[in-house]
Amino acid sequence: MTLPSSAIRQQRAIIDRKEAAERLEHAVSQCAPADRRQVALGMLQQMLEQGRNEISRRLREHPSQGHRSAQEQSFLIDQIIRLAYDFVTETLYPTANRSTSEKIAVLAVGGYGRGEMAPFSDVDIGFITPYKRTAWTEQVVETVLYLLWDLGLKVGQSSRSLDETVRMAEEDLTIRTALLESRFIWGDREVFDEASRRFWNDVASKTGSDFVARKMAERDDRHKRMGDSRYVVEPNIKEGKGGLRDLHTLYWIGKYVYRVRSVADLVDVGLLTADEFRKFRKAEEFLWTVRCHMHDIAGRAEDRLTFDLQRDVAQRMQFAARPGRSPVERFMQLYFLNAKTVGDLTGVFLAHLDEALGKKGKRFLPSLTRRPRKLNGFKLDRGRLALPDESFFTEDPVRLLEIFQLADRFELEIHPLAMRSARRDARLIDANIRVNDRANRMFLETLSSPRDPERVLRWMNESTVFGRFIPDFGRVVAQMQFDMYHHYTVDEHSIRAIGLLSEIEKGDHKTDHPLSTTIMAQILSRRVLFVAVLLHDIAKGRGGDHSILGAEIALALCPRLGLSAAETETVSWLVRHHLLMSATAFKRDLSDFKTILDFSQSVTSLERLRLLLVLTVVDIRAVGPGVWNSWKRQLLSDLFEATEEVLRLGHKQRGRSERIESKQASLSEKLTLTPASFVKFAKRLPDAYWIAEPDDILERNARLILDNPATELVIDACYYAERGATLVTVLAADHPGLFYRIAGAIHLAGGNIIDARVHTSADGMAVDNFLVQDPLGRPFQEASQIERLERAVEDALANRSAIVPKLEAKSTARRRSDAFKVAPSVLVDNKASNRFTVVEVSAADRPALLNRLAFALFQSKVTLHSAHIATYGERAVDTFYITDLFGGKIENKARLKALESRLIEAATGEGVAEAAIAA
Repeated sequence: MTLPSSAIRQQRAIIDRKEAAERLEHAVSQCAPADRRQVALGMLQQMLEQGRNEISRRLREHPSQGHRSAQEQSFLIDQIIRLAYDFVTETLYPTANRSTSEKIAVLAVGGYGRGEMAPFSDVDIGFITPYKRTAWTEQVVETVLYLLWDLGLKVGQSSRSLDETVRMAEEDLTIRTALLESRFIWGDREVFDEASRRFWNDVASKTGSDFVARKMAERDDRHKRMGDSRYVVEPNIKEGKGGLRDLHTLYWIGKYVYRVRSVADLVDVGLLTADEFRKFRKAEEFLWTVRCHMHDIAGRAEDRLTFDLQRDVAQRMQFAARPGRSPVERFMQLYFLNAKTVGDLTGVFLAHLDEALGKKGKRFLPSLTRRPRKLNGFKLDRGRLALPDESFFTEDPVRLLEIFQLADRFELEIHPLAMRSARRDARLIDANIRVNDRANRMFLETLSSPRDPERVLRWMNESTVFGRFIPDFGRVVAQMQFDMYHHYTVDEHSIRAIGLLSEIEKGDHKTDHPLSTTIMAQILSRRVLFVAVLLHDIAKGRGGDHSILGAEIALALCPRLGLSAAETETVSWLVRHHLLMSATAFKRDLSDFKTILDFSQSVTSLERLRLLLVLTVVDIRAVGPGVWNSWKRQLLSDLFEATEEVLRLGHKQRGRSERIESKQASLSEKLTLTPASFVKFAKRLPDAYWIAEPDDILERNARLILDNPATELVIDACYYAERGATLVTVLAADHPGLFYRIAGAIHLAGGNIIDARVHTSADGMAVDNFLVQDPLGRPFQEASQIERLERAVEDALANRSAIVPKLEAKSTARRRSDAFKVAPSVLVDNKASNRFTVVEVSAADRPALLNRLAFALFQSKVTLHSAHIATYGERAVDTFYITDLFGGKIENKARLKALESRLIEAATGEGVAEAAIAA
């Protein structure tokens, strides 16, 4: 995988080793022996820095030539090591007549052995001696290593005799792989040649199949650690699926089995075609370019393409904006397309390897074994669906859909060479094929398969058949969403959502999604749901509201797929409103009956309600790991059940007074109070309290109030399993500013408030309930965590803690979200509730945001009744239900304008932030 060093442009501008050696020799000859090492180190440091600066300059000047930059970096390190070795052996520890035991070969291994290095990659070297190390060789090796370490290089090293090298290579796959890439740097060449000969003859020649199997297993394990997807939005450019390591693995396998000397030689041995070799080189060039820019920008070894680096690399590589798409989104789409190419190459490479090494009629690599009979002209090749000849798709392009339908129906793998043919012939899918009834029927059957549609749809996507057959889907292939909320590209997210839908239908997620699992058996429009899940994000990246644009696409596409007019209307409605249920559940007060009524009027039917719930669940789950939690499940379930009641009973639903009476009767049965005492207790708390709180919290609050009749301040925290959060209850004398102080204290204790309900009793006692999670969306469960929460709130309310300076200090650390710019906005809605003014604040999620917003409300002299907090990656959406001090809606335009200004200032950390500090 290397070019000869002569291919390095203007080597002497990077480092002139001959001239450098003469300067080094002269400098050390002019100083005292005790100072020689320090003088040499200083000069080597200067040479290394000058060489790196020159390589960096060239990369910025030619921002698409990363592979060349990687070779130049390797060349520079070669010269530094040679200079260091010569200085140690000729100046510090010279010997006139070295014995055979005192020969040393210095090897580059691993990626450095290939002659490729990113600017701050590890320097992996080996020292090999013919026999056991002598005192002199140990001294030389140790001194060279210390020089390299003092230069700031991260050195991975080994020092072994020839026999040790062979023995350890036989035992350890990592050592075997490192030696596979070994390259002579300096020292005694004959020792290196002997090590190389023994490696190939004594190790590699006997372990070919073992090496391949273990390398593939190692690759699979690595993919799982990295998220097992090529389409994560912050990919690891080196180790991730579709990254450089996958390309290296192909080369390692080819080199180990066939002893090739370069990637080009893989064509000669039949493991790649000439076209595949060009794709290999193109993907490798792109990935090396990105990696070198990442190291150069970060000033350190950095292989995770984080959001902030994405922006910088896109700028360096001169990506420009296009309508509806930013430079960074275009750059990342190209990255994902290259990662996909790496996956395609892996498939055909392994197919070629299988053909070459597998015994007749058997697979070299593990496979499924099925033998269906009716394959409509397709054939089975060692258990995989294959083509009878290369013209099979050309004769009937509908077969490009049929191969995937058959793979699904009979649960077969598709032969990689058939996948290669599908990629090549996908261009045959034109307007005539797209309206072909048979093709559309096959596609719909595959999409809504009761088996494993996700697997087959992913194959269809990787072959490009998917995007050709559904051009609107082709527009979102490899399209990233530049935010912290979405973990995958749009196409990967949609295919994962289909997979989750299939798994829920089969009952695989009863614990996480009991309601959705039950509902799937009741849904009448099954294929409508699968199509809606596929299309819900299909219009992203077009510059408008993707829900509205997607609904229009559905109206045009669904009839083509064979859906009826009624089914088409339902799919379009689901796509148009696929965010409605989550927005209502997470950002509105579900105890306010008008919220339920408004939502019911939008949904209109039980079938749509069921479909929308399941679509909402799989959409959230497919966003990425950690996004779904039991709190979201509970909110969606509460909204579903309340809406179902309205839709089933029409105007006969229970009224407000009936709901209060029902809850009070239930609570009365659980408490040991006389009827008169309970009535007296119940009258202390307002109607809104009885409506808002669920039965279990009502009981816990009641026992807390009754057990502390004269206490001015009570703080109680407990793990609340049903909501996947920690419940924090505060009983205190109500006073202005109580809420923002509690919010600040909870943040200082490491908590995030996800829901808050504040109430005031008739005798002036605040009863506030908060649901709290840690920054990763987990509840506080440990006794020490719960005690810390309680103590932080108590200290804040008793003024024992300088809370705001601590909040300021806590918010100074740089976060991932700093890579994004979120313009804050405030929406005031006086129609969403009959009793409250609803204020929704959207802003960058930042430390103590809720505390600052709450202080702005306090400054505005409003009464807060409930708060609902939703976070979407870097964006927080906080909704407050408020009234004026007399309990009425706030409708004065001037006052609303002032409130909006204060909240904007709080969201940006200006104005009100300073006021909060003073408070």
